Amino acid sequence: MTTTSRFDPRALLARSRLGVLATIKSDGRPQLSPVMPAYDAEAGVIRVSTRDGLAKTANLRRDPRATLEVTAPDGRSWATAEGVATLTGPGTDPHGPEVEALVEYYRAAAGEHPDWDEYRSTMVADRRVLLTITVERVYGADVG
Repeated sequence: MTTTSRFDPRALLARSRLGVLATIKSDGRPQLSPVMPAYDAEAGVIRVSTRDGLAKTANLRRDPRATLEVTAPDGRSWATAEGVATLTGPGTDPHGPEVEALVEYYRAAAGEHPDWDEYRSTMVADRRVLLTITVERVYGADVG
C-alpha cells in the first residue's frame, strides 16, 4: 500500500530558518536579501530582524509589498509567502517595546539567548528593526 502525503507550503515555511526576501527597488527591479524568517502561522505573519538604513528597509518604507521564498534543504520543495510589511523600530531603550519585539522574534527563530542584556544592547547599537509581513498568500510545490 502506497501512502501519499499532500505538500503543505505553510509547514515548510514554519520550519525554515533561511529564506530570500524580495522587496521592490525604486526602479521597479527586485532587491533580494537572505534573511532568517520566523513564521507565526497562528498570527499569519512572518518576522525578520534587520538593520535600519539597509536597502530592504528603505524599499519597504517606500513600498511595503514583500515576498519571502524558502527552499527545503534537499531543494525538492519550496514555499513562497506574499504580503505587506511593517517595520517596528529602531528602539533607543534596551527595555522598550521595539527591542522587546526583537526579543520575541529571537525566541521564535532561535530559542533562548545566552545573554539577554547583551542582545538588547546590541539591538539598540545596531539600530535593528523588526520586519513583520502580514501574509496574504502562500503557495509552493514539492517536486521530489
